Amino acid sequence: MRMSEAFTESATSRFVRVREGAGELNIHYNDCDPGGRCGTVVMLHGSGPGASGWANFHRNIEPLTNAGFRVLLVDCPGWSKSDTIVSTGSRSNLNARVLAGVVDALKLDRVDIVGNSMGGHSAVAFALDHPERVGRLVLMGGGTGGASPFVPMPTEGIKLLNAVYRAPTIENLKAMMNIFVFDPGRLTEELFQARLENLLKRRDHLESFVQSLDLNPKQFPDFGPRLGEINAPTLVVWGRNDRFVPLDAGLRLIAGIPNSELHVFNACGHWVQWEHHEAFNALVLGFLTR
Repeated sequence: MRMSEAFTESATSRFVRVREGAGELNIHYNDCDPGGRCGTVVMLHGSGPGASGWANFHRNIEPLTNAGFRVLLVDCPGWSKSDTIVSTGSRSNLNARVLAGVVDALKLDRVDIVGNSMGGHSAVAFALDHPERVGRLVLMGGGTGGASPFVPMPTEGIKLLNAVYRAPTIENLKAMMNIFVFDPGRLTEELFQARLENLLKRRDHLESFVQSLDLNPKQFPDFGPRLGEINAPTLVVWGRNDRFVPLDAGLRLIAGIPNSELHVFNACGHWVQWEHHEAFNALVLGFLTR
């Protein structure tokens, strides 16, 4: 059965409660389980306003489930249907703690992780905190913080992203999305409106993100000094034309992670899994099934 027939966002929608500090968070995820025996792949979305696991990765589920992988799309706290939260420390580690809670609740011993942007930072944090629970890592447009020596910081993309959080208008959203991808002509009015609707549904998420930035501008720490601790085989994927997180961040990842490799897509921005989904899917599936 094809993914479009077997898995939909509503049919796969699930919730789980996880501990965070002295309280609990209600975390949303999509569970696409074909009943195979290839293991579980967790996909972690980026920090864009209105983002969700399903919105980020709906083009990437079918090849994995067809191969027998269970795919979990986890919505981080502060995004989509998950509870909101104000992060005063490292959001990378916050998301890693939440992922550990989800994995525990689902009784999973070991997972592969695909992380985009913020999801890449969170995947690295999880791998450092729980090395025994990680099979393979795929990091796309993220994985460590720190300043680029080549590109003014914050990058133009991050400035536009923060502008959408502070003033969520269709004009600000279009300005951000138009440099999010290499070819903005592929972005439709329907996509813009759907994204705007998603982010306006949860103004509490917008307010919490802005408050978090005001309390701690460095939400995503530099893991550079600890990258050598990661033993998991790691595939780093980047768009050469990324205007949110520059390519030299990917070079720092493969310089630091011992068992890593880098694949760069030309004519590609920050959304590799969407802009080049067919080639990306083949690359990731090949990496996960070696």
